[in-house]
Amino acid sequence: MREEGEGYDDRRDEGRPGTRAAVHAASGGRLGAAHPRQEGPTDLRLVPPALAAWATSAVTLDAAPAWVTGTAVGCLVLAGVLMTLRVGRMGRMGRARRVPGAMTGGRSGWPAVTAAAVLVCVAAAAVSAGLHGADLRRGPLPGLAERYATVIAEAEITSDPRLVRPRVRGPAPAPTAVLIEADVRRVETRDGATMVTRTPVLMVVDVERRRSSSSASSASSAGDRPSPWLALLPSTRVRVTARVVPPADGGDIAAVLRVRDPEVPEVVGEPSAAQRLAGRLRAGLREASDGLAPDARALLPGLVVGDTARITPELDEAFKETDLAHTLAVSGSNLTIILVLLVGPPGLAQRVERRGLAPRLGISLRTTALLGGALTLGFVIVCRPDPSVLRAAACGAVALLALATGRRRSLIPALATAVLLLVLYDPWLSRSYGFLLSVLATGALLTLAPRWSAELRARRVPPRLAEALAAAAAAQALCAPVVAVLSARVSLVAVPCNLLVEFAIAPATVLGFAALATAPWAMPVAKALAWCAGWPAGWIADVARTGAALPGAGVDWPGSWTGAALLALATVALLLAGRRLLRHPWWCGACGVLLLLAVVQPPPLTRVVTGWPPPGWRFAMCDVGQGDATVLAAGAGTGVVVDAGPDPVLVDRCLRTLGITRIPLVVLTHFHADHVAGLPGVLRGRQVGAIETTAYQEPVEQAEFVRREAAARGVSVTRAAAGEERRTGGLSWRVVWPPADPTVVPEGPNDASVALLVRSAGLRLLLLGDLEPPAQRALLRSPAGPLLAGVDVLKVAHHGSAYQDPGLLSRAAPRLALISAGADNTYGHPAPGTVAALRAMGAVVLSTDRDGALAVTGEGAELGVAGD
Repeated sequence: MREEGEGYDDRRDEGRPGTRAAVHAASGGRLGAAHPRQEGPTDLRLVPPALAAWATSAVTLDAAPAWVTGTAVGCLVLAGVLMTLRVGRMGRMGRARRVPGAMTGGRSGWPAVTAAAVLVCVAAAAVSAGLHGADLRRGPLPGLAERYATVIAEAEITSDPRLVRPRVRGPAPAPTAVLIEADVRRVETRDGATMVTRTPVLMVVDVERRRSSSSASSASSAGDRPSPWLALLPSTRVRVTARVVPPADGGDIAAVLRVRDPEVPEVVGEPSAAQRLAGRLRAGLREASDGLAPDARALLPGLVVGDTARITPELDEAFKETDLAHTLAVSGSNLTIILVLLVGPPGLAQRVERRGLAPRLGISLRTTALLGGALTLGFVIVCRPDPSVLRAAACGAVALLALATGRRRSLIPALATAVLLLVLYDPWLSRSYGFLLSVLATGALLTLAPRWSAELRARRVPPRLAEALAAAAAAQALCAPVVAVLSARVSLVAVPCNLLVEFAIAPATVLGFAALATAPWAMPVAKALAWCAGWPAGWIADVARTGAALPGAGVDWPGSWTGAALLALATVALLLAGRRLLRHPWWCGACGVLLLLAVVQPPPLTRVVTGWPPPGWRFAMCDVGQGDATVLAAGAGTGVVVDAGPDPVLVDRCLRTLGITRIPLVVLTHFHADHVAGLPGVLRGRQVGAIETTAYQEPVEQAEFVRREAAARGVSVTRAAAGEERRTGGLSWRVVWPPADPTVVPEGPNDASVALLVRSAGLRLLLLGDLEPPAQRALLRSPAGPLLAGVDVLKVAHHGSAYQDPGLLSRAAPRLALISAGADNTYGHPAPGTVAALRAMGAVVLSTDRDGALAVTGEGAELGVAGD
């Protein structure tokens, strides 16, 4: 059956009642007519010029000026030749038409026109990219960066400052930094020379929390005070003293400015009126959402205007694991949702039965279009007019505009136009993964999704579910290879998670924008609207966290373009097989159940299939990278957790695999980040009785972090001291370090680690935290020293580092020594000397960097260990 409008000539039916031509005549082509206009086949002529401009921009950004000039001139000359030949051909065809019986060429000239358009776009893209690339190479900053010079610079901020803390890779997280994109306008060197320029740079401001030696509370209050750099608005001019260094990986900046004396920025120019208004609106939304639950409070500004300042690292990681990160960035969907509220379903925009607020208020379609343009302009201002926001506005507006015309086939030319204009406006987008993903997702929604939705409806799937499922699957199919390049991982829960949050995004966005608009004038109303928006926002966060915590949420994949090609081939094969499976509902159901089991991995089934965790396990060491997270079994689904590792997702996944749902006690041996940063993952969705920590509250930031997490979930925090004994079920333990004497001051956090002597039935375990030789020798001389002789299992101190006391190792004389260390860590853990010394004592030595997660079983002669 032919598609609507395909291969049909309306002129044949002129004057016939009820035909398409008659319908067109009756409607008069007026907007709002009862039937949408008919369409012909999809016009793909703009696709080659857009792709050619995209590729040219990516290649010529780093090209030499002579090469760029030659490319542009050559393309223009060739385009001129083609068009001259085309005009000459048209002239000969015109003369031929006057000759009886002559044949005409029809559309034979269109390839020449398309080729000429491609050449012109290549020339334009080369010139634009060449000029943008030259901006980075001219001016004084590149030369100053090569000398690592210190300068006084006056810079205009071009984006919102963002707070960045890299992931934990050792005892403490990397220093917190504020990153600010800016254009340097004036540079003053040490010799007094002043130069005027306009060069894009990245300013890095290290934000160090002030510590008070008198009390942890005063240090905490200082640390929680937001940096004044974060309050700066785009278009603000600041004067900084900074060291100029070359950028690490090129990109669209000429240099990096490492700002000195960063406590208070020196403002020399106020932001523009538009940016002040936008800042006021954004600040109002943050204030309106202050009273929400932590996840909703962090997520709502991100959903509405892309303000991710409150997004915690673990929540951000959960969104990446489930391929929901697009909800945290400003995208075309944000604008589309607001415009749909105004114009109603786009497919009905040209019909008399169109919906939305505009027809209810009696607003004509043309006026509605103007209001839509005003909304788009406001969207760009509030969300900041940087390239990513302009890209989102263009893609969202183009898609909605094409749909509103009732011409679904005009969507591809519209998307191609948007790509072409955006790449010419900002050639750096041609190298942006975000831009590539945005175009792929939009293209999937315009091409694959309608066809897949129709096929699903033909198989009796409800229309709304078919549309949602087709959209999520199409976007995932095209975007997954690119995501795999970025994350070296393929999410198996992306489609269901996107489906589950789909219905919540629209209400959260609409209510959030309503709160944004009302906050400056009626804060109580804004808070009520934000409270309503908090429910769907919280649901989105819960879906992300739950999906990321599933044991089979994703699979590792080669993070290269070769891996992307393999994934694309695998996706095509899966789609071809899926079309066959759709004809057999029972097979579809069976495959769905198998996929569900692979993702959820119920502990009983996992134990049967993989043997992990082994039945009757007593002690488990989770594989959490460079950190510590161990579990002592205390009954069915119950365990005492000792340390939480550096990553909430990894420790949560480990506990789920072990089937731990109740935790009577969490022991945090000390406050280094590789032992406590994963605490949110331990607390997530589990019954936790209490948290016990060392009395030495250093580092202050991590100690305060633990207190905040515990308070947010209503869990009490106590302090451990030597001599304390506890029992739960068949598990008992004694704290052997640190001493209860408050006058004993450890040399550092490691030597203040909580050390436990544990008894599980007939098994004796010694857990040493990160104790170093001074504390190990002191422990050996303490009253608990004689109790340490002849343990069955030793959790080796400090990830098996070279700093161990031989006397303590000899006294413990373990049969089994377990080490928690990250693969390819930069610390050299475990140290070969430590491993050799333990093996010389007759111990079996295993480590998570080589053997993965470990579980101890049995006792006495039947003592055993299993890895996952």
